[in-house]
Parts: sequence; structure tokens; C-alpha cells
Amino acid sequence: MTIDFQRVLAHSPNPYVILDPSLTIVWANNAYLAVTGRKLAEIEGKGMFEAFPSEGQSHRQLKSSFERVLATGQTDEIAHIPYQIPNADGRYDTHVWSATHVPFLDAEGAVEYILQHTVQITGMEESGSERDAAGVARRAEAVEQRYQGATKQLERFRALLEQAPGFVAVVSGRRHRFVMANAAYRQLVGKRELVGKTVAEALPEVIDQGFVTLLDKVLEEDRPYFGKKERVLLKTGDSDELEARFLEFIYQPIHGAEGFRGILVQGHDVTEEVAFEEHQRILINELNHRVKNTLAVVQGLAQQSFRNDDGARGLEVFTDRISALASAHNLLTERSWESADLRTIVEGSLEATAGFDSSRYSLDGPAIVLDPQAAVALAMVVHELSTNALKYGALSNEEGTIDISWATGDSGKDTSLIIDWEERGGPAVNEPSRSGFGTRLIKRGFGNPRSTTQIDYRPTGLHCRIEGRI
Repeated sequence: MTIDFQRVLAHSPNPYVILDPSLTIVWANNAYLAVTGRKLAEIEGKGMFEAFPSEGQSHRQLKSSFERVLATGQTDEIAHIPYQIPNADGRYDTHVWSATHVPFLDAEGAVEYILQHTVQITGMEESGSERDAAGVARRAEAVEQRYQGATKQLERFRALLEQAPGFVAVVSGRRHRFVMANAAYRQLVGKRELVGKTVAEALPEVIDQGFVTLLDKVLEEDRPYFGKKERVLLKTGDSDELEARFLEFIYQPIHGAEGFRGILVQGHDVTEEVAFEEHQRILINELNHRVKNTLAVVQGLAQQSFRNDDGARGLEVFTDRISALASAHNLLTERSWESADLRTIVEGSLEATAGFDSSRYSLDGPAIVLDPQAAVALAMVVHELSTNALKYGALSNEEGTIDISWATGDSGKDTSLIIDWEERGGPAVNEPSRSGFGTRLIKRGFGNPRSTTQIDYRPTGLHCRIEGRI
């Protein structure tokens, strides 16, 4: 004989309601609908606390009972709970109930449904058998009060976990259904609803990243897993865009009464720490690169300055060149080695070589910033041009002047920069018979293959044009 148990429950005099793990009402029998004054169409598909709103102690009692069932997979009882039910006038009447919550487990031992059986113990009269029932109600209330006292410590522990700075969650069964998740965990995953859902349902983006498989392994082997700065892509906002986070965490297998098995997830977000370490690594590599380049420049300056064993004169030239290099480095240090202003570079190099008499030179051009490599190269070029002008050119007499101008132009994806150095009023200049280190340094221009330099020894004065991409 086949028995239709839904039909049996529907006609039972005892009130029953069935909920899924998210506490959504999936069915209620006639007795439950009668005692609550509702129709099935009004509450089916709604959350328990949406269909029957509550607050305060009653809400906490009922919610805690459901959470214990989901966490342990075991039946939980509430001996005495006051709960408001709407009446025919649209107002609320307070009824007192006892409730039993029975879990139905799936093949893997996870909670699939919760059957709530309620008994109304409101309004019993103090006479006859009803007097005995009233005594039962009072004893039930006393039991519930003792039970509530015993669970205060647990609730305080839950509150501490909720406020913990690190993320904490508990998943149960082979499908890894969320039993609890604290505020930090919910914040990490974009404030999504988690309790009652499996990890795969709540966080589908982690499936292909291997984290569900990892949970399976921890449960199967009954050994913890420690994640060290592991990269995980998570949906952290309203959009579907995934954000990379770095996490340190532990998956700890846990065992409870009556065969409960689950995993404690605990850890903290170290994304900012990883970003800082990466930034520090880049800075150290950049520093090493710059130190090597600077040492190479110093070595070249020393070799060229002392090539002919000029003694004191060679030392003077070398010292001047090192000073120009140091001046460029100081300027870049002030800007955290991000960029430097072209006008400031030129003015600094001129003043270091030719003094502070700005009437002897003019500067004309737009505001332009250069990257560190181009800034150092230009500072050295201006130093060499100024030194030559002071010894042989426009700055070697009292009347000579220098005009320095620059302009930019667009060429495809790059910006081209042209700098003109033009001397006037000095003695006639002649092209030297051989090219020295200073001339070769000037011809390096901005210090990259995309730079070209033209030097024209005009009778009226030296003209130098540097052109390149920046």
C-alpha cells in the first residue's frame, strides 16, 4: 500500500510548515494555516521572517533554533516562545507557542528541509484538565528560561565572531552548505546571502578556481589546509566583474555531535599587504637599476676626465660633471623619481655652470615633464654645453648670450620634443679637429635610440638641436 504522506500531513490536527535551508516556506498544512489565520498562497515562497515578521527576543529565539538545526543536522526545540500573529482586524495578537524543528537530510547528510511543528499554549484556563495544561505551559516557560540562560554564552560567542576583524564561516556536509558567515566574510564576497546555500550556489566564481575541490579534499582527508597569500577572483560588488583578492586562510575540518561534519573557514584579507610587497619589490629593482646606471655614468666620466692624465684640471672637470649629475638626481629625488620639469632642469644646470646671471640666457617653451632617464641625460647635456660656452663660446666674454627654446609635436602615439640651443655675441667658433667625450655626451641627446642631435658651428655662435620622442 502506498501512503500519500503530504495528504496525511495536510489533514493532521497538528500544525506543520516545511522550510528549505534558506528558511523559505515551501508548504504548510491546513492546521498551520488555520492557527496562523493565513492562506497558503500568501506565505508560500516567502521567507519565514517575511511571512511572519518578528523582532526582539522572539526573533532571536526562532532564528537561533533554525541556525542550530542547519549547523548540527539535529532536531531542535523551543519550549516557550511568544510570537505575534496578525488578526482579522489587521492588528497583531501575541500568542505563546512551543516549537519543534526537525531536519530532513539529503543523501549526503546536509539539511534539505526543516519541518516545524508548533503547539499553541496561549489562553489556557485554570480549571479541570485545562489547569493541568496551564501547569505544563508554566513548566515549559521555566524550561525555556533556563535554556535561554544556558545559551547566552553561545550568543555572546556568536556576537564576537560577527565582529571579528578576520573572516569566519562554517560550511556543513559534502555539499558545503553555509551554516554561518560573519560580517567580514560577507563583506569580502559583496554582502551576498550565504546561510542555507552551498558554496557552489553562493559563490559560483570559485568553482573553476578549485576551491570547492579543495573543500572536498579537506573533508575527505580530514586534514586542515593552510592557504598562504592565495589569489582568488571574487565578485565583490553589484556588478559581475571579478576582483582579485589575496587571502591567508585555513580550512579546518570540524566534527560535532550525532555525526555532524563540516569545515571552519577562517582567515584575513592580505591584498593590501601583497600590493605593498610588490610595490617594494619594484622599487628595489628600480633602485638597483638606477644605481648601476649611475655607477656606469660615473665610471665613464672618470675615464674620460682623466684619460690624458690632466691632473688638477682633470679632477676639476670630473668634479663639475659629478656635481651636474648630483644636481639632476636631487631634482628627481624631490619628485620621488617620477618626473622632472624641463625648465627646472635647464635652469639648474645653467646656474651650476654659468652662475646666476639670468641676463646672459633666455628660456622659452611650454611646461613639459620628462621621465628620469631623459631628465638626467638632458642635465648632463646642458652642463656640457654650458661648460663649452663658458670656455670657448658666448659666456667666455661679457657680451655673449644664449637662447634656449623648446617645442613639442605629435607623431603617432609618441610626442616629439625639439630643443634648440643657440649662442650669440661670443667669439667666432670653429669645429674642433677631433670629437671629445663632452661632444659625444651631447650627441647622446635624451639618452635613448630615438634621440638625435645636430651641432652646427656657425660663425655667429654654436647652434645645437636635440630632437627625440618622450
